[in-house]
Amino acid sequence: MASERVTLTVADPDGDREVVLSSPNKLVWPDAGITKAELAEYFQIVSGPFLAANGNRPVSLERFRDGVGSAGSRPDGFFSKNPPKGTPDFVDAVTVTYNSGRRHPQIVLNRPSAIVWAAQMNTIVFHPWASLATDPDNPVELRIDLDPQPGTTFADAVTAAHTLREVLREAGLEAFAKTSGNRGLHVFAPILPEHEFLDVRHAVIAAGRELERRMPEQVTMNWWKEERGERIFIDFNQANRDRTMAGAYSPRALPRATVSTPVHWEELDGLDPAAFTVRSIPARLEDVGDPWVDMQANPGRIDTLLDWWERDVADGLGELSFPPEFPKMPGEPPRVQPSKKVAAHWDENGDPVDA
Repeated sequence: MASERVTLTVADPDGDREVVLSSPNKLVWPDAGITKAELAEYFQIVSGPFLAANGNRPVSLERFRDGVGSAGSRPDGFFSKNPPKGTPDFVDAVTVTYNSGRRHPQIVLNRPSAIVWAAQMNTIVFHPWASLATDPDNPVELRIDLDPQPGTTFADAVTAAHTLREVLREAGLEAFAKTSGNRGLHVFAPILPEHEFLDVRHAVIAAGRELERRMPEQVTMNWWKEERGERIFIDFNQANRDRTMAGAYSPRALPRATVSTPVHWEELDGLDPAAFTVRSIPARLEDVGDPWVDMQANPGRIDTLLDWWERDVADGLGELSFPPEFPKMPGEPPRVQPSKKVAAHWDENGDPVDA
């Protein structure tokens, strides 16, 4: 028996467009009672600020054929980066270079109908690059993920974010904040697209090290979990090419249908990020607008942060660990947990040697 299908009329800038939505009554978030049709409606309502933050960028779609499931279950999702077979012509694409050197088309969302199509494809989480489709090799944002570790809370991440804002201002950058949609906090700073991803990563590391100097008991740059303790982890690796986080106004695959939500700095203290959901965000936009509406109006430069990076390198602080799927990078420390490292098995460049 064929599944139920409805045709939605979506208002695009160039005119109305019809998008077919199958199984509109399927529960995407059973605990919240939110259906696929309601998710598609949400994307139409928030399409303006959503596209301002995530449009015209390579984006990965995190898709869940069976929805999120109830609390205590683990949703079965997968990532789509390349346009799948049958992608309509109102969904754009751009060829990007991955860390392996491989080049391939990646999805780009530029109009409301494309977001609704993604919902039809069972997309819940959108992961945009920090660069634009017009120049995918040079980020337009410096991104820092403040990730609470066991024993810490969202409030601890807020405290760190306020100090990080001061650090970035000293470096000539204006910071913007959003909830992760889970326990963490994301701090973005718009930048001119003058540097490629590795340079921006080094700028993030420089900012993180300065934050760590000011809050050594509260934050950490340690890549290995066994060394982090009860501190907020400054996830510098989210600045790498093809490493992404949930975009602004993207739902999360969590039972309460929480949303990664831009916030004003004065809102942060005492904020409950769980209050931002697929059902509450439309009213919030009506009440307070989009806190990121002027985010790209005055992008800054990362020159000062790169000077800090070079200063730290001269002081003996060099490259930090890369994610495991990356090729071995110059100057990278050994890819082994400190508790398992046997010095004799690694050379001075961090490469393994025969025992």
